[in-house]
Amino acid sequence: MAASLQLLQFKPVKPSLSFSLRRLTPLSCSAAPPPSKSQRSYTITLLPGDGIGPEVISVAKDVLLLAGSLEGIKYEFRERLIGGAALDATGVPLPDETLSAAKQSDAVLLGAVGGYKWDNNDKHLKPETALLGLRKELQVFANLRPASVFPQLVDASTLKREIAEGVDLMVVRELTGGIYFGKPRGFDTNENGEEIGFNTEIYAAHEIDRIAHAAFKIARKRRGKLCSVDKANVLEASMLWRKRVLAIAQEYPDVELSHMYVDNASMQLIRNPKQFDTIVTNNIFGDILSDEASMITGSIGMLPSASLGASGPGLFEPIHGSAPDIAGQDKANPFATVLSAAMLLKYGLEEQKAAQRIENAVLDTLNRGFRTGDIYSTGTKLVGCKQLGEEIMKSVESNVPAGATV
Repeated sequence: MAASLQLLQFKPVKPSLSFSLRRLTPLSCSAAPPPSKSQRSYTITLLPGDGIGPEVISVAKDVLLLAGSLEGIKYEFRERLIGGAALDATGVPLPDETLSAAKQSDAVLLGAVGGYKWDNNDKHLKPETALLGLRKELQVFANLRPASVFPQLVDASTLKREIAEGVDLMVVRELTGGIYFGKPRGFDTNENGEEIGFNTEIYAAHEIDRIAHAAFKIARKRRGKLCSVDKANVLEASMLWRKRVLAIAQEYPDVELSHMYVDNASMQLIRNPKQFDTIVTNNIFGDILSDEASMITGSIGMLPSASLGASGPGLFEPIHGSAPDIAGQDKANPFATVLSAAMLLKYGLEEQKAAQRIENAVLDTLNRGFRTGDIYSTGTKLVGCKQLGEEIMKSVESNVPAGATV
């Protein structure tokens, strides 16, 4: 089953403030027709990774299994090593066995990679190298990162209620080009004998065109506004970025296009985040801005992501890191990984009912007041990762409709 951006031709649905992920409207990420009811069996590669990754993946796997069984779906899970865990076991951060399993699956669900233990490793032996390599090998070039403030968590935001309430934006980040992959890169010595490090921010026109098309199509199905973020007043790569986005815009006259320099965008995200609907930007700017946007929501532990390509399996992961400081202490927030599993079902497998069941369960669990420490507030129930997973499972089984209250 291929997670493809070819099928961004979906019908709009009415937005629901009770669960703003609905604004994403299914991307139908399969280039092939969905399997018949008698063939609804999928291979999922699970990559728990490091830190809190195994804890949150365990919860998401259980949720996937329950939602699947209730909706007539079967899975074959293949768990593989990645990141620091792979380094310790095999000596490399992305073993061939892991990459092969990922490529042969219908979708990939990742926990997190990295940790203090490997911080001083050479670059090619850092856990994060595995993530960059996996994205490149799967050829997933469009990273979708929703940042929506749940009504139940508006007071968890560090911003004033009147600023945070109602925020619902999408960052579409180019994922396989730019400074993270550009060459030349490395270390050298300058004419003064001083050590230098250098990287290259480079984009080809086709790389910009394909992410622009994806972003315009997403914006068209949301509120029809797209802001392209660059640094075209300084960087040649951004000048080409703006030139190509303007050219592609001619094909989408129904979408209102604006441009913003990245330094101003980072300020405006805090000053007035509701001005944004869909943001499209390059790899490094998207990396930074999406993390900034996530904190408007109250916790990075609430936000999922989907990485899609023209064909092949999609990569689904929470946007938080491995959080080694709380790993193994049952303090992790599994919501983002559970919602990533919902995105996997919705966009990777076209299993809308199962995805909706999980989304409803997250809302119901929040409505019932269960919180991990990162989103806890007075009057709610502080629980650990495992118990929160159990509560989500109860909600999956009861399938309380979105927007319902208890």
